[in-house]
Amino acid sequence: MVARLSSVQIQPPKYGNLITVLSIDGGGIRGIIPGVILAALESELQKLDGEDVRLADYFDVMAGTSTGGLITAMLAAPDENGRPLFAAKDIVPFYVKNGPQIFPRPSLWGFGRCSGILAWASTITKALTGPRYDGKYLYKRIKDLLGNTKLHQTLTSVAIPTFDIKKLQPTIFSTYQIPLRPEIDALLSDICISTSAAPTYFPSYYFKNNDEEFNLIDGGIAANNPVS
Repeated sequence: MVARLSSVQIQPPKYGNLITVLSIDGGGIRGIIPGVILAALESELQKLDGEDVRLADYFDVMAGTSTGGLITAMLAAPDENGRPLFAAKDIVPFYVKNGPQIFPRPSLWGFGRCSGILAWASTITKALTGPRYDGKYLYKRIKDLLGNTKLHQTLTSVAIPTFDIKKLQPTIFSTYQIPLRPEIDALLSDICISTSAAPTYFPSYYFKNNDEEFNLIDGGIAANNPVS
């Protein structure tokens, strides 16, 4: 593995002599937290360089795990004009709008004081019988957002960790590795769904790309901090 990594041609940094890396941890709906921070950072950069600049203009590599992987894709995927699909200020509204549908609470209207006990019992039962959520709404939103965009099309280099439950080892979708491993040049939507498939919350995710099969779950199993 070390030999393969060392043979990859690392792109030169955009500015100066340092490689700049943005690393975004996992955490489900807590993606709101890095969303707030990134919006503030982008706002400050816009004060210096104009309102049209985006974070992808400043980082040589964006890395994200789980919900961080989704944010990475939102910031690095191109829109129809070849600019980032999302501004950083759009991340928090995305989570606020879609969070209740991604993580729906059980409907217990009319049970009064018993509702808390019933909700707790429902959560325990689902944890024992399978994933708490089916992920259908999340999958549809991600596919609608990212469409047919593939890994190699991101506006800056990205790295998104997942974990293969069949091979029992991490699979990292990195733009740097595409020349050596063309099978990882998958749809960004498939990659984001995979890295977000947190055990007990969402089912594992299977897809096939270039005749390679992937059976993946949340990248946090291997590295919740993608640069660790």
